[in-house]
Amino acid sequence: MSGQNEVSGVVHGPTVQAGAVHGDIHIRTEAPTVLHGPWQLPSAVPLIDRTAEIDLLERHRARGAEHGHAVVAAVSGLGGVGKTALALGWLHSLRPDFPDGQLYADLGAQSPGGPATPTDVLSRFLRGLGVAPQLMPSEIAERAALFRSLTAERRMVVLLDDAATAAQVRPLLPGGPAVTLVTSRRRLSGLTLEGCYQMHLEPLDLDAAVELLAVTLADERVADQAEDARALVGLCAGLPLAVRLVGARLAARPRRRITTMVRALTAEHDRLDGLAIDGELSVRGVLDLSYQSLPSAAALLYRRLGLHPGNEFGSAVATAALAGSIEGPLPDAADLLDELYDRNLLNDIGEDRYRFHDLVRLHAAAKADEEESAEDRAATLRRIAVHYLATATRAEELLDPQHRTMERSFGEDTPVVEPTVDGPEAALDWLERELDNLMAVIRLAPTVGLPEFSWQLADAMWPLFPRRKYYDQWRAAHAVGLSAARQLADQAAICRMLTSGGLGELGRNCPEQARLMFEQAAEIFIAEGDVLGHARTLNYRGLAYQRLGRLDEAAALFVQASLLLPACGDHRAGALARLNAAEVARAFGRLERAAADAEAAQATLSEANDSYNAARAMTLLGRVRLQQGQPAGAEEALSEALAVLRRINADYETARALEALGEVAEALGQPQLAADRYREALDRYAAATRPEPAAEMRARLRRLDGCPEEAQSGAEPSSDEPSSDEPSASAEPSAGHEASD
Repeated sequence: MSGQNEVSGVVHGPTVQAGAVHGDIHIRTEAPTVLHGPWQLPSAVPLIDRTAEIDLLERHRARGAEHGHAVVAAVSGLGGVGKTALALGWLHSLRPDFPDGQLYADLGAQSPGGPATPTDVLSRFLRGLGVAPQLMPSEIAERAALFRSLTAERRMVVLLDDAATAAQVRPLLPGGPAVTLVTSRRRLSGLTLEGCYQMHLEPLDLDAAVELLAVTLADERVADQAEDARALVGLCAGLPLAVRLVGARLAARPRRRITTMVRALTAEHDRLDGLAIDGELSVRGVLDLSYQSLPSAAALLYRRLGLHPGNEFGSAVATAALAGSIEGPLPDAADLLDELYDRNLLNDIGEDRYRFHDLVRLHAAAKADEEESAEDRAATLRRIAVHYLATATRAEELLDPQHRTMERSFGEDTPVVEPTVDGPEAALDWLERELDNLMAVIRLAPTVGLPEFSWQLADAMWPLFPRRKYYDQWRAAHAVGLSAARQLADQAAICRMLTSGGLGELGRNCPEQARLMFEQAAEIFIAEGDVLGHARTLNYRGLAYQRLGRLDEAAALFVQASLLLPACGDHRAGALARLNAAEVARAFGRLERAAADAEAAQATLSEANDSYNAARAMTLLGRVRLQQGQPAGAEEALSEALAVLRRINADYETARALEALGEVAEALGQPQLAADRYREALDRYAAATRPEPAAEMRARLRRLDGCPEEAQSGAEPSSDEPSSDEPSASAEPSAGHEASD
C-alpha cells in the first residue's frame, strides 16, 4: 500500500491514522478526557549552594502533607538573586510526587505593561486544564472557584513568578493537594493567612559565587587565578545574574585574565555611583560592561528591544526595530539575537522566542533613553507597531478575507511581516501566541501618540476572538480601541469598535450591553448618513433582542435588515439577516416562512462563496422540513449541509446536522442508523466542548437502548433551540463579519 497521512496541530482524544479508509468510521466516547496534565514550567538551570533553602521548602511541604493541607511558599529577594532558578530547581524535582501537571505564570510585577491581572492568568490556567473557551466564566470569582474545583483532587505544582502583591496571588491559589511557589522582589506577608511559608533569598556567599563563576567559565582560570576570581564575584555582590553575565564575557574571551575584568568592573562601579537599577549597583555595572563590548548592530538592537512593549519577541519584530536606521543591508536579526543570548543578555524560551530578565530590560530601556533621540525612539515604537499590525492584517486576510473594509496605518514604513504566517492554521496560532504582545501595543499606542494603532489592531485581531473565545481580551481591546477612535474623532472607527465589541458582549452573554453598543453605532450612522452601516446595525440589534428573548422585536429588525442590506449592495449580509429571520420564524412555528427564508439565504450565501453559513442555512432548512413532516426532504438538505461541514471541520455545526439526521432516521423507523448518528454527534459535541447537547445525545442513546426513565432524567433542553453561548447562525463570527465601512 502506498500513500501517506499527515496530522497538523494538536489532536485531543481518539485518533485513527490510516493510508486509506472506505466507509464511515465512528469512535464512541462518553466525554472528553484529559490524557495528561499541563507541563508548563520552563527548564531548570543548575543550582549552586541552595541546598539549605531547598531543605527548608521540603520541610514545609512535608508538614503540609502530614496535615493534608495545600502547600504555599513565597520566595522574595533582590532582582537577579536567583529566585526563579531556585523555584524551578525545586518544583521540577517534585514531578514524581505530583504527576497531575505543572502550571506556570509570569505575573509581570516588572513588566512594562504592568502586572498581569488574575483574571487573565486564571483564563490561561483553566485553558491549560482543558476548559473550553466558550465555557470560561466571565467573572474573576467564578474563574477562581472553577480553578479550585478542577485542582481539588489533582497533585500539581504551580509557579507564580514575579508577583506584585498578595492580592494578585490570592485568586490564583489552587485547591487540593497542590504545591504553590510564589516569587517576588517584596515580602508578601499578606499571604500569611493562607498558610504561606516566607523565605527571603540572600545572594550567594563568596565561595558559592566563585563556584558559579567556575561553572560558567568551564576552564581553569578560576583555579589558576583564585584571588582575582574572589575579587570579581565580590564586585558582583554575590548576585547570580551578575556572576553569570561577567562569566559569559570572560567565557567568550578564553585568553583574557580575570584581573582585567576586575579592573574594568571596579572602574565601572566608580563611574556608576548613584545610577543603580532599584539599588542594584552591581548588576548595572556588569550590564554596562557587557553592553560596551557589544558590536554596534547588536548594541542598537539591545537598546531598541528595551522599547518593546511586551515581554517576549522573535526575529521578525527585532528586524522591524532595526529598520530605518542602518545604512545598507540590514544585519540578520536572528544572528544578533543569538549574540545577545550568548552573552546572557537574553533568555531563550523557545523556537525563535526570547525575553529579557527584568533588570536587563530596564537596562536596555535606559540605554535607549540615553543614546536614542526622542524621534528615534518614537520611530522604533511605530515600526514595532506596524510589524504587529501588518502581520495581524495578513492573518486576518487568511482567516476572514471579507472582514477588512477599512484602511490600515502602515504609512511610509515598510512592514516586516512574520514569514511563518503562511496559512490559516499558522495565522491563528500566531495571533494566539502573540496575544499578550498585541494587547500591550493596543494599550501603549494611545500613550505615545499612535492612537490609530489601537483600534486598527483590535480590528485586525477579529478572527482570533470568536474562534478561541478570548472574551476578556476581546472586551479590553475594543474598549481601548473605542477610546482611541474617539480621541481621533473617527466616526467610522468608533462604529467599528462598537459593533465588533458588541458582538463580543453577545459572546459573553451580555446582550443588554451589546444592544446599547449597537444602538450607539446606529445613531452615529444615521447622523453621518451612512445607510449601509445603519442597515448592518439592524441585524446586530436583532441578535441582541433575540438573546434577550424579545423575539417580535428581533424578527422585525431582521426583516428590515434583509431588505435594506441588499438594496445597499451587501447581498451577503442581507442573506445573513434573512437566515436570522428564518430562525426566529421557526421558533414561532411559522414553518413555511422559515423554509422560504432559509432557502433564499442559502442561495445567496452560496453565490457569495460563504460555504460555512450556506451549510448552516441548509441545516436549518432540514430541521424545518422535518418539523413539516417531510423526512425525505429533510435528509436531502441535512446531508448536503453535513458534507460541507465535515470538510471544513466545523465540529459544533457538524454535530447539529448529525443530530437532526438522527431525528430523521427515527422518523423513518431506522433506530440503528439514528443511534449511529447520535453517537457521532456526541463525539462532535464533546470535541467542541458543548456539555448540554452532549447530555441530550446520551439521553437519546439511552432511550434507543430501551431506558426511557434514564433518558428523561438525563435529558437537557432540546438542541433545536439556539445555542445559548453563541450568536445565532448568521452571526457566527468564524465565517467573518462586517461592522461598518
